[in-house]
Formats: sequence, C-alpha cells, structure tokens
Amino acid sequence: MKKRFASAGFTLIELMVVVALAALLQSLALPAFRGFVNSMRLTVAVNSLFTSLLLARSEAIKRNGRAVVCKTVTGETCVTTGGWQQGWIVFHDANNNARRDAGEVIVSHQQATAASILLNGNAPLVSYVSYTPMGQTAYASGAFQAGTLTVCVASSDSQEARQIVISSAGRPRTVRTTVAKCPL
Repeated sequence: MKKRFASAGFTLIELMVVVALAALLQSLALPAFRGFVNSMRLTVAVNSLFTSLLLARSEAIKRNGRAVVCKTVTGETCVTTGGWQQGWIVFHDANNNARRDAGEVIVSHQQATAASILLNGNAPLVSYVSYTPMGQTAYASGAFQAGTLTVCVASSDSQEARQIVISSAGRPRTVRTTVAKCPL
C-alpha cells in the first residue's frame, strides 16, 4: 500500500486573497498614518520654537539684558525674509538693536524644520521676538511686542495647525487651531 502525504503549501488563490486583503488594509491605514506623521512633525516644530522662546526669556532675565530669537539661514545672522521654518537662533543682544552683531553670544541654534512644515509669524513676530531683562517682549524701540506664530503642514486644504501665542508679558502658550490653508 502506498501512503499519501498531504500537501503543505498554499494555493495561488489563497495567496491572491491574502495579497488583496493586505492591500486593502494598507489603503485604509495609510491616510491615518500620514496624519499621525504630520501631527508629530507639527508637535516637534512647536515644541522646538516654544523651548527656544522660554530659553530666550530665561536668558534675558539671567543676563539682565535683552535676548532675541530671530529667523536665520546661516545660524550666524538674522534674516527678515522667509518663514521661521528656515531655522532660528537665540542670542544675547548686548546693544539692544534686535540684530546679531559681532561678539554677541549665540545661546542656541535651531536647524530648519521638516520640508513640509511652514512656520509664520503675524506682523509683530514676522522677524524676531525680543525679551527684556524683566522677561517681557518688546521691540528694539521699546514698544510692546505680542503676537502669534502659526505652524502648519503645507497644503491648500483646511487642516489642523498649532499656534504659539505670546502675550505682552512675554509668556508663550500653545493652542491647537484649524486653518483654511497653509501658508496662511
């Protein structure tokens, strides 16, 4: 008598069903995963800038002199064009002009954010945020400075965004919001 052995493989139809189910699950999970990744990128950008603002405020109080957070491309000088996503520096502004001059100490430097992240300030915060020795925000001229920095993912669709709101007392806070499109 001959013994028959059962086949231990999969049929082509079974493999095709598994591949189809995997493709279906991937198509359902991918948008949610993309949203998760974008949310994490927003959080990282907001936390980085928020920490730099707190550092500048602390440095201004500690050094009893003006400290500034400004946009930068090189990590050495402040720029007035482009968005905050280019990167920023925190420095001690010894001569109170809100520009980094030779000899002024750079306390911190933040590299550019992820390519899809845009970070823009409203008119009072378009180029820099300056802290006085009292921990308050003020322009180099002495006028009061307060405003909002908005962080969003580049898109023409309505989406979730984050904002850093800086009060006249210099205290930053974060807010979740929705924007119609990004850039604003």
